[in-house]
Amino acid sequence: MAGHSKWHNIKRKKASEDAKKGKIFSKISRQIIVAAKEGGGDPDTNSSLRVAIDKAKEVNMPKENIERAIERGAKGIGGEDYKPQIYEGFGAGGEAFYIKALTDNKNRTVSEIRRIFDTHGGSLGGAGSTAYIFSPESFEPSYKIEIADNSQKQELKELFEELEGHDDVQEVYINFDL
Repeated sequence: MAGHSKWHNIKRKKASEDAKKGKIFSKISRQIIVAAKEGGGDPDTNSSLRVAIDKAKEVNMPKENIERAIERGAKGIGGEDYKPQIYEGFGAGGEAFYIKALTDNKNRTVSEIRRIFDTHGGSLGGAGSTAYIFSPESFEPSYKIEIADNSQKQELKELFEELEGHDDVQEVYINFDL
């Protein structure tokens, strides 16, 4: 029985890790597809593709997956047409969220992100509502909000993690410390 239990634990842990890797790989592969579609499939002449490939290599994405994503973007293979979107929102205490996403259906994505904010007591803002807080180059906030209440900090952390975990969301920038 001990061997069975050990394998069961390993299998469960491996499945969890594989799911996390798969989510990361799919996000990076979207970035590669969009970069290849916009600037061509040669990373030497396409800097955004080079950056996306470097991100893929950082997380040990297999070379075949990278090449397949480049081919899908450069040749237009596949039915997806990912478009970059920016979403801005506020936490329950007025904390700023600036969200970069790649989506094939902006109406679905905006409703899902709005639901995430509503669930955690926040609200989705309009275009430009939080953009002025973040530097256009580095997305560093011009000021940070100090969160003293632990329950509020926990709620903001859950909101941040749920936004990060969304399939279409690529980056989430905030003006407070978790």
